[in-house]
Amino acid sequence: MIVVLTGGTGGAKFVDGLRRVVTPRDLTFIVNTGDDFQCWGLHISPDVDSITYVLSDLLSKDRGWGVECDTFQCLEAMRRLGQPAWFQIGDRDLSTHLTRTQLLREGKTLSEATTEITRNLGIESIVLPMTNTPVETRVTIPEGEISFQDYFVKRRFRDPVNSVRFSGAENATPAPGIMEAILSASVILLAPSNPVTSIGPILAVPGIREALRETKAPVTAISPIVGNTAVSGPAGALMAAQGLPVSIDGVAKAYQDFLDCLVIDSSDEAQADRLQQSGLEICCTKIIMKTDADKTGLSRTALSLMPDTKTVSVAS
Repeated sequence: MIVVLTGGTGGAKFVDGLRRVVTPRDLTFIVNTGDDFQCWGLHISPDVDSITYVLSDLLSKDRGWGVECDTFQCLEAMRRLGQPAWFQIGDRDLSTHLTRTQLLREGKTLSEATTEITRNLGIESIVLPMTNTPVETRVTIPEGEISFQDYFVKRRFRDPVNSVRFSGAENATPAPGIMEAILSASVILLAPSNPVTSIGPILAVPGIREALRETKAPVTAISPIVGNTAVSGPAGALMAAQGLPVSIDGVAKAYQDFLDCLVIDSSDEAQADRLQQSGLEICCTKIIMKTDADKTGLSRTALSLMPDTKTVSVAS
């Protein structure tokens, strides 16, 4: 079984490639829920939705989030009624949020609601929210502390960042199935997601980081950084705010206590020697994913580094 920790648009792209080369039943995804929030009285789970949509061929290829060919008539109607409209909820996307919220109100956990939604969409892979406990990523800017969605979507990540924290993480527990998945995995991959706000909340849930240290499976991460710049989004600013170098060194430092191998862009090869000297295996390849071929190529490269991929079905 291949276990993938993921979140954000980079994570969804990588998952899109991985699902094309691995039998779906051999894939388990542990997904960030630190971005979850309430909008129009609905529980929105952006990263869980992106993974759900990519696995069911629904993800918008142009936007990298939401549903392909969606319309936004409800959003415009809500705007006219004076409701918040800064978060782009499409009409087809809305059905997911309505279903999830209804299931939660009926007493189901986020894990149970996710399982029901993915099953109804015909997804054979396992999608696990990182926890059923509310955890919120909070970002401190010069004006004060705000939610990650306010920082990232509403304010378009223009503000300088002083710090990041994961409110509620200290009281959270891993969702059912997560610890077992990590400890029994043959391969563990960390998608090229933001180390601070996409993978960071997952690692902040007590027990998950420890399980990654204990597992016998090799752990490989794909860097979301090329040179001194994030491939997309505010990862660079957020890493700097958390005291991490904005480079492959910062990615390695974020995962240093459990990481076996780091996949980096070929342009960073000259910077790899010092990391290799520390005992970390480094693989240099093309990590920018612009096409389907790029996505599958990166997935195949990541899997080729693992001695145990013979235990899962990888398409030729």
